[in-house]
Amino acid sequence: MALLTRIRGPRDLDRLTPGQLAALAQEIRTFLVTEVSKTGGHLGPNLGVVELTIALHRVFDSPRDRILFDTGHQSYVHKVLTGRQDFSRLRSKGGLSGYPSRAESEHDVIENSHASTVLSYADGLAKANQLLGKNDPVVAVIGDGALTGGMAWEALNNIADAKDRPVVIVVNDNERSYSPTIGGLANHLATLRTTQGYERFLSWGKDALQRTPVVGQQLFETLHGAKKGLKDFIAPQGMFEDLGLKYIGPIDGHDLTALESALTKARGFGGPVIVHCLTEKGRGYHAAENNDEDRFHAVGKIHPETGLPVSGGGGRSWTSVFAEEMVALGHERQDIVGITAAMLHPVGLAPFAEAFPDRIFDVGIAEQHAVTSAAGLATNGLHPVFAVYATFLNRAFDQVLMDVALHKLGVTFVLDRAGVTGDDGASHNGMWDMSMLQLVPTLRLAAPRDADQVRALLREAVEVKDAPTVVRYSKGTVGPAVPAVGRVGGMDVLRAAEESSGAHRADVLIVSVGAMAATGLEVADLLAARGITATVVDPRWVKPVDRALPGLAAEHRVVVTIEDNGRVGGVGAAVAQALRDADVDLPVRDFGIPQEFLDHASRAEILAEIGLNAPDIARKVTALVATLDATPVKA
Repeated sequence: MALLTRIRGPRDLDRLTPGQLAALAQEIRTFLVTEVSKTGGHLGPNLGVVELTIALHRVFDSPRDRILFDTGHQSYVHKVLTGRQDFSRLRSKGGLSGYPSRAESEHDVIENSHASTVLSYADGLAKANQLLGKNDPVVAVIGDGALTGGMAWEALNNIADAKDRPVVIVVNDNERSYSPTIGGLANHLATLRTTQGYERFLSWGKDALQRTPVVGQQLFETLHGAKKGLKDFIAPQGMFEDLGLKYIGPIDGHDLTALESALTKARGFGGPVIVHCLTEKGRGYHAAENNDEDRFHAVGKIHPETGLPVSGGGGRSWTSVFAEEMVALGHERQDIVGITAAMLHPVGLAPFAEAFPDRIFDVGIAEQHAVTSAAGLATNGLHPVFAVYATFLNRAFDQVLMDVALHKLGVTFVLDRAGVTGDDGASHNGMWDMSMLQLVPTLRLAAPRDADQVRALLREAVEVKDAPTVVRYSKGTVGPAVPAVGRVGGMDVLRAAEESSGAHRADVLIVSVGAMAATGLEVADLLAARGITATVVDPRWVKPVDRALPGLAAEHRVVVTIEDNGRVGGVGAAVAQALRDADVDLPVRDFGIPQEFLDHASRAEILAEIGLNAPDIARKVTALVATLDATPVKA
């Protein structure tokens, strides 16, 4: 790492020779494999952009020139080149974020970890530069997968509108988002990849024709005047140029000389320009290059030599339980279809796709389109299941509300990575869904507590024909089964309050939501040790509030809700409203996630930090009961 240790900022790159730059690229790849193997993270995307990131920082002067990364999966190399080379706690509490972070460096302009947004940021920055009398270029690095998102094309339409705003759009084309990029845009880019290119053709024509006596110059001018038609024939980049965007490429994204030349031309153009770079996701690491699924898009801790995962104790994931049940449902019902937004493997729909290839639809990074397309499928009698990370459904709220719920359509949304996810930081915590979806009339929302309930609630969800349904569950390993000891209405009773001598009512009703069931039971145990009786119920369906809940609550002195969701407008708020509507006047305490953007750390660390664990909850409930009881609570 002799060269890498000399890089403390982008301008240190200026002193390196071409040979040293190539050696530096290899050092960076070795560094990434070694360090990310220890912590986990986005390995494949970063291995693919080493030369591209070096070239960007040699041609542009960050932070004066703003360099923005769409999604941010590919920002590790940028971090290394801007003085952040301690990856020992990557994505862990107190360590580097897995995405650009404004708190880490002035070189990180946006904390952008949702796709297809960077061009809109760039448009706004360029407009601001123009109004402020600045001519500094804005550079937006966007992957071919992110260009499947409609927001990117809305931004392109606006960027192209001003010919004198210097916006350099670098398309990092590796044919993949997580998995291979799909759709018409992907086919268009594939065409560009496989052509020899108009510019080389025109260069040859110029040289050849201008050597032709008498008519050569005229022929060349005619040829040049017809360049739009030739471009469409030789290399159909006309789609971009029709928008008014200068196109440069395709460029070998691992050729530093070619990259620097193209980026220098783009910088000097003075207006909006696209630089189309062909890169290889996972380049230089045999395990990633040989992985056809996602080229090691994101990995846990792995053995660097083999790429095989380091054993973490095993256990089934929530996602794998859903994946298995979807295949079973697919065999039973011909109307079940699956939808994914460029995340076939991460959300567990790959086995369904393998079993039923004609009944799976990957729409690209286009959640809004996915929801309304699902509405169309449901209108024609099918039952679509859209599996998506909980945090990404935020992007399609209007479509859930107006295109599905308003039309009373049977669409099931399966929300993976709900609640605190931890190491991917604020943007990936799925803490908004149960609050956001409370607003949607007719929608039903289920939160399974264990693997058996994932299966049962998914089956119940797809039986609903006249309203949207949601099944949400956590990231990672599903815990042991949590058996019910009884049922009240549609709610499972997980623990019945023990009889308390002289007491007409039990003390506390604990409503535990989904994966918080184990926490609810632990709270009940801690309360019992203090002489406080508690009933624990799992509503299973948290929206609407079970009709039996107010009556059950009336048999207790205090109601406590525990949810892995934001406190504002969540299940706790809905339960409190249901009690008020039923004239059940009881103290209600809702425990959930504070409405804050949470720093990256492990799930357990975050839950402890925000007080969403059994000891902290039990302490607060004990104090509450003490205020209601004239008799001092047993210490």
